[in-house]
Amino acid sequence: MAKQGKRLKAVYAGLDTDKQYALVDAIATVKSVSKAKFDETVEISMNLGIDPRHADQMVRSVVSLPHGTGKTVRVGVFARGAKAEEATAAGADVVGADDLAALVQEGKIEFDRCIATPDMMGLVGRLGKILGPRGLMPNPKLGSVTMDVKGAVAAAKAGQVEFRAEKAGIVHAGIGKVSFGAEQLVENARAFIDAINRAKPAGAKGTYVKKVAVSSSMGPGLKVDVTTLQA
Repeated sequence: MAKQGKRLKAVYAGLDTDKQYALVDAIATVKSVSKAKFDETVEISMNLGIDPRHADQMVRSVVSLPHGTGKTVRVGVFARGAKAEEATAAGADVVGADDLAALVQEGKIEFDRCIATPDMMGLVGRLGKILGPRGLMPNPKLGSVTMDVKGAVAAAKAGQVEFRAEKAGIVHAGIGKVSFGAEQLVENARAFIDAINRAKPAGAKGTYVKKVAVSSSMGPGLKVDVTTLQA
């Protein structure tokens, strides 16, 4: 830990963490100061002027990033018959019905995204206490309860990101890897920001996007000037 502390101390020494960077400059800086021995995830965090405790102020949706996330996503699908075959052909990692539900109940959750056909929701609903806290419960509003199993699996594999505001009104997501080009990361960031703006709830009052920051997995967070978010 001491070695990591020295590394971070050296990184912070060369940065003005009180400065508000233009989005393009913040992302370029995050890339330049990344010194980890693995390909760090670049993350964006947005503090929104909402209170998610009120139903009319919840922000939750999905967005497909133009350049993907750089992460391998394991997809689980609850389906039977022809739709199960369609899911397998589309590249789903785990496909099943009662057998898959039994594995989930045993704690064997070998997927990062969960998709279900509408007829399976009676079965999947009984797994809510397990899948819900992990953010894995299929939701028709997010396109994860659908008869278009092929399209849903393809979207999840291609880098579709699901986001949901936390209690303090903060929403965050990974927008790529440090190894991505700066332009790719900027385009992914703006796609995510656009999705947040489109998801603005009717109950939101006053300033919607209050603060924004970008960082890498092991790096410092840099404040972003909100006036530079759009192209």
